[in-house]
Amino acid sequence: MRIGLLTAAPDHPLLADTTALLTAAGHRVEQLAPGDPLPEPPSLADVYLLKARTPAALALAGQLEDSGVPVVNSAASTGFCQDRVRMADLAGRAGLPFAATTGLPDLDALAARGPVRHPLVVKSRLSRRGDLVARVADDRRLRELADRWPGEPVVVQDLAPGSGWDHKLWVVAGELFAELRHSELAEGERQPSRAVGELPQGWAELALKVGAVFGLDVYGVDILDVGGAPLIVDVNAFPGIRGQQGAPTALAELAVAVGSGLRRPSRIDRAAAGGAA
Repeated sequence: MRIGLLTAAPDHPLLADTTALLTAAGHRVEQLAPGDPLPEPPSLADVYLLKARTPAALALAGQLEDSGVPVVNSAASTGFCQDRVRMADLAGRAGLPFAATTGLPDLDALAARGPVRHPLVVKSRLSRRGDLVARVADDRRLRELADRWPGEPVVVQDLAPGSGWDHKLWVVAGELFAELRHSELAEGERQPSRAVGELPQGWAELALKVGAVFGLDVYGVDILDVGGAPLIVDVNAFPGIRGQQGAPTALAELAVAVGSGLRRPSRIDRAAAGGAA
């Protein structure tokens, strides 16, 4: 079987380990970089894993799907999850406990609403590598960020009370992986990640529901424990999933299942998403 990696970084640990497993099983793994031309039909792989999320990568993934080749995750689902306003809206309509999220054209618009009266979280509206994710506790910090990120569309969330540790949950074809990660928004020195013993009741089911709502087979969910209740603050399509034993095996098995036609890639429901996908 021929398995394509749509990425600019095939040496990423997750992809490299998955490639080693697939190659050892006799499969052929090929890289397709974002911006490359669409391969001619004889050169198409049986399935592509969409790790990149740039506009060029999404456009190429869409062309592959139009050519009849399955892509994991789909171009539509991957693109949808980059817009944090659309993400929060769909999550709310699906009954997911997602943080209340307000979209603004830029940080100047936030400053124009008046003084910062309680700690906020500001993020780039478009989720991407190197995007803005910051805690804003006062007007001075807001001004600093506005000067550094002029014209950047943002979302604003209240800073949820918590322990300073995020539950990072990852799912690959229904298989769950997790760790506790010291929040980048927490004050003080960052601490190393910790293993998760047992997830609170219902959290695994919640993570799986996220995949169904957003049409994802490989994804991450960031959850805060707020007084014993889960609060989702972000969803990521095809995250790195570093250091999770079993994740490369799950990804390799997913690629083979989709490439052989035993499994269809998940896709976002256009009606549920308001026709935006």
